[in-house]
Amino acid sequence: MVDNSELRKAGLKVTLPRVKILQMLESAQQRHMSAEEVYKALMEAGEDVGLATVYRVLTQFEAAGLVARHNFDGGHAVFELADGEHHDHMVDVESGEVIEFTDHEIERLQKERAIQNGYELVDHNLVLYVRRPK
Repeated sequence: MVDNSELRKAGLKVTLPRVKILQMLESAQQRHMSAEEVYKALMEAGEDVGLATVYRVLTQFEAAGLVARHNFDGGHAVFELADGEHHDHMVDVESGEVIEFTDHEIERLQKERAIQNGYELVDHNLVLYVRRPK
């Protein structure tokens, strides 16, 4: 759970819009949200935060390491709270649902492949695009 002290530690001033957006990301059922979805959820909750402010705050949160931005196929960015735990994603190409998963064997194989080619794996992003069989 991210709190106001996390905003301060990240070098961000604690402002009402930042707190409201952070609370929305923490409490939302949907873990991966676009800026527009965050804005819509805030409006539905009766919060007066503009769309431009949502974009600006999410960019600040990303720069501070509080959220991770993902650009899955479909062209728009989605954000999720950065919890420090690595995971990969599957995206259902028909519904747009994003499924998180962790697979230690895949992680091991990726590191092994990098070493075999004379490299050290420093980061990666694995996204599987899936659909249910017909």
